[in-house]
Formats: sequence, C-alpha cells, structure tokens
Amino acid sequence: MHKGRLEAFSDGVLAIIITIMVLELKVPHGAHLADLRLLLPVFLSYALSFVYVGIYWNNHHHLFQVTPHVTGGVLWANLFLLFWLSLIPFTTAWIGDHPAAPAPSAAYGVVLLLAALAYLNLQRAILRAPGGNPTLAAALGRDLKGKLSLVSYLVAIPLSFVSAWLAYAIYVLMALIWLVPDRRIERRISPPPVGETGTRA
Repeated sequence: MHKGRLEAFSDGVLAIIITIMVLELKVPHGAHLADLRLLLPVFLSYALSFVYVGIYWNNHHHLFQVTPHVTGGVLWANLFLLFWLSLIPFTTAWIGDHPAAPAPSAAYGVVLLLAALAYLNLQRAILRAPGGNPTLAAALGRDLKGKLSLVSYLVAIPLSFVSAWLAYAIYVLMALIWLVPDRRIERRISPPPVGETGTRA
C-alpha cells in the first residue's frame, strides 16, 4: 500500500492536536500585562507540549522518508501512536490548571511514555514488513536516545509524587535532547556532497 494517505492523515491529526492545545490559552479578563501572569502555567505547558508534538511530527516525517510502502500492521501501529499523541492536549490542560499537583504531572509522563513506546512499535512494524527496511535498520542502530527517553519517563512518573517540578525538569530535558536534529536517517538518504563522487556537476 502507498504511504501517502497515512502521512496526510497523520499530519492532519497532529495539526488538530496543536489546535486543541492552543484553544486552552484563554484571553485574560483584565487589560494589563500583570493579568497575563495567571496564564503563565497554561502557556508553559502548551509550549512544552507543542515542542513534543513537533518532535514527533519531525521524526514521523523522517521515518516515512525511508518507508516506501506500508502494510496493515504499519497502519494500525501508526494509529496506536496517534491515539496516545491525541491525549497530550488533555494532560497539557490538566498540568496547566494544576502545575504543582503530582497526579497531573504523572499522567503527563504516562502519556509521553506510552507515545514513546508506540513510536518504537511503529518502527518495529516497519522493520517487520515484507522485505524489511535495511536503510531504517542501519539508521536506527542501537537507538540509545530512544531508550534513554523510556528510562527517563519511567523515572519521572513516580518522581512526580515526590516533586512535580523535578518531573517537569526531566520532561523539559528530554525535549531539549530531541530538539537536537537527529540526522541518522538524513545521512542514509542524502546525496553525497558535490565533487565527492565525481558524478555531479
């Protein structure tokens, strides 16, 4: 099956997720800059979640650059990923309203953990497809950054009940780590620099 519909559907879902999150930023009742302070927790939770959704969109795009065709298993694995990502607006709104409470912070971590596991499952579904995907397998390698994410979320979830702010620090740190461009797949599909092979003008 061609991948075009999967990519278009996924892009639409991610765009809706971001739209739902931004709608939580309500206009303040007052007309002074000080009135914006009440919105700061909501804005910060939105900003963090926007970065996470952007990271998934970026990685999802790269993933399917080296996936020419999809199977039924890949379609369902992709839907499983979108399911967990679609819960990000709910947990984002919850931590925005109760930033210091442990339960919202832990719930946010659970959604991040399950989204990360779903993305890992999507990668494996692509690798298990008929013919495999040697380009993707070589690009992923040992996937240390992916494994670090899982461990970090597993630490942050119970840590939320000790200090929600320490858990948020882990979530922010992981977002910053993933913000660094991951060029493993790009290196596998990018053409060599001009003059390196003697075949390009």
